[in-house]
Amino acid sequence: MQNIFYNVSFDHWVIKFLSIIFLIVVINLFTRVILSYLKKQSSKTYNMWDDCVIDSIYKPFTFLVWIMGIIYALEFLNNDIEFITISTDLISNVKRTGIIIVIALFLISISKNFQIAVIHKNKQNNIDIDESTYEAITKIIRLSVIIISGLIILQTFGFSVSGVLAFGGIGGVAVGFAAKDMLANFFGGLMIYLDRPFRKGDWIRSPDRELEGTVENIGWRQTSIRNFKKNIIYIPNSIFMNIIVENPSRMTHRRIREVIGLRYKDMPKMEKIVKEVKEMITNHDQIDHKQITIVNFDSYNDSSIDFFVNTFANTTEWVKYHEIKQDVLMKVGEIIEKNGAEIAFPTRVHIAE
Repeated sequence: MQNIFYNVSFDHWVIKFLSIIFLIVVINLFTRVILSYLKKQSSKTYNMWDDCVIDSIYKPFTFLVWIMGIIYALEFLNNDIEFITISTDLISNVKRTGIIIVIALFLISISKNFQIAVIHKNKQNNIDIDESTYEAITKIIRLSVIIISGLIILQTFGFSVSGVLAFGGIGGVAVGFAAKDMLANFFGGLMIYLDRPFRKGDWIRSPDRELEGTVENIGWRQTSIRNFKKNIIYIPNSIFMNIIVENPSRMTHRRIREVIGLRYKDMPKMEKIVKEVKEMITNHDQIDHKQITIVNFDSYNDSSIDFFVNTFANTTEWVKYHEIKQDVLMKVGEIIEKNGAEIAFPTRVHIAE
């Protein structure tokens, strides 16, 4: 033991090791200063892509500096200390792995920053975009980068990629049987991203299930919807492959359809009332006159003679729609009253014995 420490100068390798750590810290500080300056300069330009690249560089470069410092320290320990023996092939493989991880981190980071930048730019230009689609593309890119990087690292350490893929194929069958629900949810999420029956912020409902609310998040396994009671509902994506989904958020108009009953003794006044109601709707500035408007006598009911109104408001906003509907119905009531008629109500005749 004394011979070992005699051949190795304790002070020498400690100073050398501390020098490596100090150099790493200095390089990191210098990198932070340079990147901060570049970020400040790039913010003055109208090009958003240079901001994305600069923001994506910092973490991977910091990791690169540390990994290269650790590799250099390992090489120093291997050369200067006799009782520590590290294979040069291992050091070389660690160096390659570090570089692969740095490239993967940069690609993952820049894909995320590009996604944020594209969405932000489109919002600034008042362009309606589907954020879920961009998010799905970014997730697929990140997953692809991770898988490819993992295979390259395995090959770097001498593992056969073809063997890994073959094992993955055999294992995939077993996993498929064990996790068929999870896979069904994954492919259900993929279909949502590709077909886009709805997106974040849409109001959806299903006549097949007691399901109605606003979409808050679309994940690979489940979709979260906030109902009108303000509760969150978590729905496995596979459900959407087997149910009918209605998306009222994409309606172009809201329909006003009401059946109004008059008394039987108001039958002589029916034609005039229907005509005036139709004229009122035709002249209403909140009704879309490009759509079909129908006002007609409809049926003889048990206690009333009915006419119906079918028209479309020129809005899809829920509150504004009800304001328009209220105005139309109030004016219909005024027309009925002006003509000396009344709205019927259920009537029962009691015959005394």
